[in-house]
Amino acid sequence: MLFEILPVLLAAVLSAVIWNFFFIPPLFTFNIDNTEDVLMFLLYFVIALINAVLTFKIREAEKKMRDKEEKEKELKLYSTLLNSLSHELRTPIAAILGSVDILKEGKDKVSPRGQAELLDEIEIAGNRLNRQVENILNMSRLESGMLKPKSDWTDMNELANVTIQKLLPTNQHNLIFQENDNLPLFKLDSGLTEQILYNLLHNATLYTPADTNIEIDIKHKSECCVIVVADNGYGFPEKEITLVFDKFYRLPNTKAGGSGLGLSIVKGFTEAQNGILKLENKKEGGAKFTIEIPAETSYLNNLKNE
Repeated sequence: MLFEILPVLLAAVLSAVIWNFFFIPPLFTFNIDNTEDVLMFLLYFVIALINAVLTFKIREAEKKMRDKEEKEKELKLYSTLLNSLSHELRTPIAAILGSVDILKEGKDKVSPRGQAELLDEIEIAGNRLNRQVENILNMSRLESGMLKPKSDWTDMNELANVTIQKLLPTNQHNLIFQENDNLPLFKLDSGLTEQILYNLLHNATLYTPADTNIEIDIKHKSECCVIVVADNGYGFPEKEITLVFDKFYRLPNTKAGGSGLGLSIVKGFTEAQNGILKLENKKEGGAKFTIEIPAETSYLNNLKNE
């Protein structure tokens, strides 16, 4: 079942010889005394060979079927990617080009306030483009196996605040984070961890109503850095929870604004640091993501002494 045709045929021959040795009189010899036993042995041998060849052929057919299914799946994934990115890239590019045209052709006719608004539109669209390109590059790094975490001492309070600041220009939600003064420094990859937190927060801002709360909680638990991001939006359908971390997967009937890569990158970056990721719906409504990353810990005073 595991090897190519030659080992399979060899197994068939050996099975016939062993059957002769143990079960055809005289026992425990390779001799066959009568014609009936000779015919029986040859018949067994032929059946064993046919079984071996058929097994090989069946396995070959199954392999072709799997290859075909994988190709179809890849084509479907790439089609989804192209459809998603064509919208995700075209929209901000159109916003940038439109704003630039207005500024170039009617600069004297546009008020200073209008110019500032157009520049804000260009900045927002540029950030959106940059985010999509980063997601594609990050997914490429994950799939190529080239991703190697670089651990260093990280202040998670500072990392959370920096991440929140990146979201503020376009944010319409209440990002709630209470710094934990008793939190130690964690030795982990700060770049990957920041991207994990950013993608979780950005995903929450995309798919929860404006002016709702998004809470960030970071704590130390059993030699792990634990990051919890919870919202009070609509949550996830129970049957979809196992699918949301797949590449290019988006919940049915969701608004435009994502490529379906954000959460799969969260999963990949978490697992790259030997962490675990859990998603659950809160009883009171909304979703709760929990990330646990194993990390060495130390307090600043200890590091200074070292």
